[in-house]
Amino acid sequence: MAALVHELGSESFHQYLEGVLDHADQRMRLAVAALPDGTYFGEDHSDNDCFVETDIAVRVTLTVSGDEMVVDFTGTDPQIDGFKNSSLANTYSSVYLGISSFFDTSIPRNEGTYRGITIIAPEGSIINALPPAPMTMNTVYVAHEIVIAVWQALAQAEPGRACAAWSKTMHGHVAGRRDDGTTWVMYHWHAMGTPGATAERDGFAQMGHLISLGGLDIPNLEFHEQSFDVRYIEHEQRMDNAGPGLRRGGTGVRYVADVLQPATWSYRAEGLGSVSGHGVQDGGDGGVGLEWIHPVGQEEFVPPKYGVQKLGPARITAETPGGGGWGNPFDRDPKVVLRDVRDHVVSVEAAATDYGVVITDNGRSVDLAATEALRGQA
Repeated sequence: MAALVHELGSESFHQYLEGVLDHADQRMRLAVAALPDGTYFGEDHSDNDCFVETDIAVRVTLTVSGDEMVVDFTGTDPQIDGFKNSSLANTYSSVYLGISSFFDTSIPRNEGTYRGITIIAPEGSIINALPPAPMTMNTVYVAHEIVIAVWQALAQAEPGRACAAWSKTMHGHVAGRRDDGTTWVMYHWHAMGTPGATAERDGFAQMGHLISLGGLDIPNLEFHEQSFDVRYIEHEQRMDNAGPGLRRGGTGVRYVADVLQPATWSYRAEGLGSVSGHGVQDGGDGGVGLEWIHPVGQEEFVPPKYGVQKLGPARITAETPGGGGWGNPFDRDPKVVLRDVRDHVVSVEAAATDYGVVITDNGRSVDLAATEALRGQA
């Protein structure tokens, strides 16, 4: 870099840098200008404040005027006692993530990209909390809700680019001490959330947090078994959990693991018990997350969404929520529905009720006449 500055001279070097930012600005402005002028609305919710059940709404009004956009969070609920309040910097980053992932991914992402975007974030709300509000989890939740709300608003402006909601995660982590005195910490990454569908493809069966857009890899089971005192019993796709659609949402997984020694368990089951993978463009919602902890010799119990607990050896069973579907499920190709039935991610019964596809008794083919008649009743 020093050699480049020396070759070009400081003034020319900074002109080139400005050119990079200007180029990104122009690309994003062209994308925004292609949207119809208007005002669009998006909203997503959390069902807890980390301690008690409650409804917390993130509301956004998105106004497009020419090549500029205003993202206004007026009406979003106040900051909370729990640790999911967002800093202003996190809110800006989450808005930029929602916008950049919606448009052409070849648009450069730098400071110039967002010159034409104005963000209004009321102070004291959950997306611009004031001291002493705790913010430990804000880069995951409430960032997730911000992205989904922005996606919903943008989907009204350009439905073809809409992405159904990704579901929330079920993972926590466990920590313990080995016989030699060293400590270990293991995240249950295999209980991550599930992507929603788009116009082009079904949602992936499982992926990392929405805020990483898949950039957080899920480690293989064998590596974890070699590194920690854990044994994996199941890790498979769930049946009848994906949001139905022309493109169905991700299936989510059933995850069962035995932690073989005493440990401290930290629960982070944001996706537990409520729908988070909402469908778009007439697509259906994904299923809810379920979770049980079964300490050896004790009764099985449903953990809290957040909390810390010391346990002896115990089994975790987590069934992660499904991603949202995209488009009318009755428009899905019956052959693709049959494939899902054969793959045990859609049951014969759900093929009929959710997709209007009648599978023959042997489960190997589609009854086309019965399917046409069933879909004709919709």
